[in-house]
Amino acid sequence: MTVHDEPPPRIVAPSAPVLHGLLAEYDDAATLLAAARRVREAGLERWDTFTPFPVHGIDQAMGIRSTVLPWLVFAAGVTGCLVGLLLQYWTNAVDYAWIVSGKPFWSLPANVPIAFALAVLSSALTAFFGMLVLNNLPHPWHPIDLEKRFARSTIDRFFLLIEAADPRFDSVQTRAILDETGPVLVDVVHEDTASPFRTPRAVIHGLVVLLVAALVPFGLLAQARATKSRTPPIHLVRDMDAQPTVKAQQAFPRFADGRGARPAVGGTVAREDQLDEHLTRGTIRGAASRVFPPTVAADRANMGAGRRAFDTYCVPCHGYVGNGDGMVAQRAEALAQGIWVPPTNLNQDHLRRQPVGQLFLSVSDGIRTMPAYGPLVPIEDRWRIIMYVRALQRRSSATIADVPAAERKALE
Repeated sequence: MTVHDEPPPRIVAPSAPVLHGLLAEYDDAATLLAAARRVREAGLERWDTFTPFPVHGIDQAMGIRSTVLPWLVFAAGVTGCLVGLLLQYWTNAVDYAWIVSGKPFWSLPANVPIAFALAVLSSALTAFFGMLVLNNLPHPWHPIDLEKRFARSTIDRFFLLIEAADPRFDSVQTRAILDETGPVLVDVVHEDTASPFRTPRAVIHGLVVLLVAALVPFGLLAQARATKSRTPPIHLVRDMDAQPTVKAQQAFPRFADGRGARPAVGGTVAREDQLDEHLTRGTIRGAASRVFPPTVAADRANMGAGRRAFDTYCVPCHGYVGNGDGMVAQRAEALAQGIWVPPTNLNQDHLRRQPVGQLFLSVSDGIRTMPAYGPLVPIEDRWRIIMYVRALQRRSSATIADVPAAERKALE
């Protein structure tokens, strides 16, 4: 043999396939249930069943006990609920306390939807990811995936796999046990030595890119919170704070006069100006009326309606008896520390002498810090409110002489 001679080719004998387990195939769910009970009685531990749909009773037949997953889901739901409640309490009652119509800063009923949503969200995420972790998933490949007949496990066939790694596994005895269960076929499953068991680098790189891209929106949000800009933010969803409409009293170049607010059409009059002056404006020939309109009679029905309207619109600021000590006033006085302008005491003498028409105009058009309630309260209800205010004023200045003689004796 010379130095230029090549050595003969080396012949490598193929390695014998490694046994993974035995796979039994069944044509109905009842036979599979009986087979599962038989395999469980034989003391085998590492085995599983595969069905095209959930089979009732398969857990009991296999001896599968309840997992800790329900407790994890329950704990996650409670945690999400408490986090939602505490977050709303801190934001509304501690960090940014704001008065809204005299309502309390924090109350349970108003905060239930957010707490419920967080409880459902945390429970669902825990159930999903907990199931994956407890089942050692994801598992993208398995030796039985190479069995062509196993594809029918998603259509009309039922399978039972006993792994060779089971301490009690014996190829002869285990096959005999499976033959006793009446399978359609018992096949040998070998280990998969061809499929790569490492995640491809392209998948890893793609996941890294997605992770970095997912952090970009959070970085932009952090930058927006830490910096100031003269340009308005981009609104993907145009809420009421970014309506594509002309703002009041703003310039608008599309109109010839350059104004966004348009003047009334010639000849336009207010709708109420065509009605009864006494009823709609509280005046008679331009002067404030001292009597109620004929359509609003001073009777018990109108007085009751006036009290209901007063309790709805006036009590939060003026209080139940009109002294200006309503819920909103009390809370504002406690927070404003002297700079709050309290509501008017309706029982003052100059308001008792004021014509009812002037009181009606104050309610309709607003006065000083009180807003106009004309757009909110119907005309007749505004008069009924004034009627009830007159009753409160009479009550605050009443004497024993104002009590009917028939009832005065009982008071004395």
